[in-house]
Amino acid sequence: MKKKYIPCKLATKNMDTTQLRENFLIDDLFVPGDLILYYTDCDRAVVGSACPIDKQIELTSPKELRADYFCERRELAILNIGGKGVVNVDDVAYILENLEMLYVGRGTKKISFESLSQEKIAEFYIVSYPSHKEYPTTKSAKGDANILSLGNQSQANVRKIHQGICQARIQSSQLVMGFTQLADGSVWNTMPSHTHERRSEVYLYFDIEPNECVFHLMGTPDETRHIIVRNKQVVLSPSWSIHSGVGTRNYTFCWSMGGENQNFDDMNEAPTKDLK
Repeated sequence: MKKKYIPCKLATKNMDTTQLRENFLIDDLFVPGDLILYYTDCDRAVVGSACPIDKQIELTSPKELRADYFCERRELAILNIGGKGVVNVDDVAYILENLEMLYVGRGTKKISFESLSQEKIAEFYIVSYPSHKEYPTTKSAKGDANILSLGNQSQANVRKIHQGICQARIQSSQLVMGFTQLADGSVWNTMPSHTHERRSEVYLYFDIEPNECVFHLMGTPDETRHIIVRNKQVVLSPSWSIHSGVGTRNYTFCWSMGGENQNFDDMNEAPTKDLK
């Protein structure tokens, strides 16, 4: 398991492009046939991917967790952004279509991934946080999520927010997950920007065309920075950082949060007029 240690906001303001990318960006996930995991000290999240081809990939406990099995003290969320696949959880098989999610609760001992087609393999995105209570493993199928339609065309931010693992749908100890799809012609997400003082956030950007990109905005409101993000790349967003973005065309992103508060609207807004 690889590691990412998050710098404080004072150190971040003096970083150049390379240093920002090294500390906040994950750009090597979704390798066919491989399981890749990152541990970050940002709320002790684990972020990764599993892309099985012709055999199952098992999620075991890396030595860094000092646990007998991965979910001994953790919960995890899975989003499939590829072809149809299966997540086996303690010998129960959950089929996940594209853009379906699965919550796996603390105490689960065996987890493995497989694809149902070698021509279009499943691409499982994984986010995990420590858990202090057990909740049942639950699937969020298409149509199960709480959907919010937000934005307007004049501000180029028409979007649909799919809240899958959240208080209104699937209970968890602290983990929240969903994804946002921007309409054709819309490029801005999460404006006005904001911070989450009581939780961190992890952004996976996908459905980005090969020659396009997203400018992920970060930093404090008075010391903004940006990271250019390509398809299937992840940005780690600590509680002190704003998180917003604009693409060269529309895209989709998965947001995952962990911390002391699961309330989706618990945020500190950073008005656009005050950004620097």
